[in-house]
Amino acid sequence: MSFNTEAIQGSYGRCLRSKGFIPRFYELLQSRDYRISNLFSETDWTKQNKALRRGISIALTFAGGSNIVQGSMDQMADVHSRSGRAPVDPVLYKHWRESLLQAVEENDPRATPELMAEWGKALKVTTDYFTQRF
Repeated sequence: MSFNTEAIQGSYGRCLRSKGFIPRFYELLQSRDYRISNLFSETDWTKQNKALRRGISIALTFAGGSNIVQGSMDQMADVHSRSGRAPVDPVLYKHWRESLLQAVEENDPRATPELMAEWGKALKVTTDYFTQRF
């Protein structure tokens, strides 16, 4: 699956300049399914926000075909696997993708339907990988 990695990375950078991007993502995510909000009941939000920023960067690099982040992707997948410290039922990954896409669309002033389709393809690579490793 190919997509415009450079355009997605630029979009992500614009989103990160918006202070509301990450909180909005979590607001959207937790509102989609009660099981998700339960996963975050004892969250240290400072750590979680940093982990998300890093995780999205790794996910986009991985989706772009770079092997340099393979170890980090494996670690994140292990954390969220059935036997990990923060297991995530694979059926919930669609909510993660949809929430992130909505947050990007709301926070990137240059978001277009074409760019959002590129984002969707890239995020699916990551959630498919996590699902396979569950």
